[in-house]
Amino acid sequence: MPHYSGPLLTRPIAEALLAARDAGAGEWTGSLDLGVSSGNVLLQAGAWQWRDQRYPYPSTLKDRTIYHWDGDGFAPVSRYAGSLIKLVPTEWGAPTFEIDGIKMLPTSKESPVTDARRKVTLVEPHGKVVLDTCGGLGYFAACCLEAGVAHLHSFEKNADVLWLRTLNPWSPDPDAPTSGGRLQLTHADVSQAIAQLADASVDALLHDPPRFGIAGELYSQTFYDQLARVLRRGGRLFHYTGSPNKLTSGRDVPREVVKRLEKAGFKAQLALDGVLATRR
Repeated sequence: MPHYSGPLLTRPIAEALLAARDAGAGEWTGSLDLGVSSGNVLLQAGAWQWRDQRYPYPSTLKDRTIYHWDGDGFAPVSRYAGSLIKLVPTEWGAPTFEIDGIKMLPTSKESPVTDARRKVTLVEPHGKVVLDTCGGLGYFAACCLEAGVAHLHSFEKNADVLWLRTLNPWSPDPDAPTSGGRLQLTHADVSQAIAQLADASVDALLHDPPRFGIAGELYSQTFYDQLARVLRRGGRLFHYTGSPNKLTSGRDVPREVVKRLEKAGFKAQLALDGVLATRR
């Protein structure tokens, strides 16, 4: 699926464009790709021009929403197909996404890319073959590419998340020259697709599943046994668990994960907001 290259607007950016026009400025400088780059916008009374294309000034935009040009107007980067999924701006530039209002990435204290980079560093991806089980917006993949991964196979089950990736300039494009053919992105349920991967075929694993209540199969002993099968001995796994409230859930998910991973053949310990394990 080709990646979008048009402008992305948020309410503050739209207001800045209008304020500059109303102040009589002929040009505005800023970012129209969520902080990836900065450039100049030519301002006219009824339209503005960016990268040789003219766009109308948008009407009032909603907070916590990102808009893209769909050919007729500026539309929210969101879809509803049983669940509402949307790209959500952050103060860090790189967006998060929500499903039915539930934030899928931690963004309160730092950029989701910075958070991903810290976790990716734990598995030392340079020169390795890495399996990324639940690709999401691709921030683990972006950090692996940045770190010099040899090959990254990423799975994503949700077609709407894959669509969000094509509109998010922070999500790596497998077909872009910067990826160098090292990123393989597959639309599939990894809990089933992993059975097709060869034994000891990956050097490191990144596992960032949805919370237990949504995707319990990705926390199962059966799945962890498969992770152990495809990972070479000595290979590292980082498993995001978050910090679910034991008082409300009645479960200590991170420690349950440690026990199951050890049963599968890993040496595991709590690390950051998840579990770091090594294949024995």
